[in-house]
Amino acid sequence: MSRIKKARKPGMASEPVVVTRNRTDRDVDSREIKRKRKRKGLKAGARNAESNAEQNRRFAQKKDPRIGSKKPIQLVVEAKVKSTKQERRLTNEQELAMLENDAQLMVLLDRLDNGEKLGTGLQKYVDEKLARIEHLMGRLGLLDDEETESEEEIAEFPEFAERKAKSDDDLLAEFDDFNMDDFK
Repeated sequence: MSRIKKARKPGMASEPVVVTRNRTDRDVDSREIKRKRKRKGLKAGARNAESNAEQNRRFAQKKDPRIGSKKPIQLVVEAKVKSTKQERRLTNEQELAMLENDAQLMVLLDRLDNGEKLGTGLQKYVDEKLARIEHLMGRLGLLDDEETESEEEIAEFPEFAERKAKSDDDLLAEFDDFNMDDFK
């Protein structure tokens, strides 16, 4: 910016002296820094600005997240279709196939066959799976009845037939009369 400076010299009274002053970027920056240094404390109106921010934060916490949901709501409830007996049988067959192909169960059964003892959790897992396989095989008609198997065994071994005919009292009396010295 330029300004006109009046000269006080005697010969130049009629003619004013023009002094041009250009502000450099450094001058502008230094003035800004000086102005910032002069200011101390918080900005004017900071008290009100903080309370507005606090109110906005509180309002955001109270806002219900379900409002404005874009999830579609089904207006008509369709009746559930019952699966047919054939479909249920297929699912039972699929479940049985899945259990028979269970790699973890096979590994645990191999360990049991080798004489290893499993922990309580693993043993419970094996028992549950085997019980489920037996149940599914029974539902699908793949299991033979135990009665027919036991009848076949009795027919093969006649001494079992004699024991089967005895009553509980007779068996108890036989147990009481049992002598361990006979087997030594």
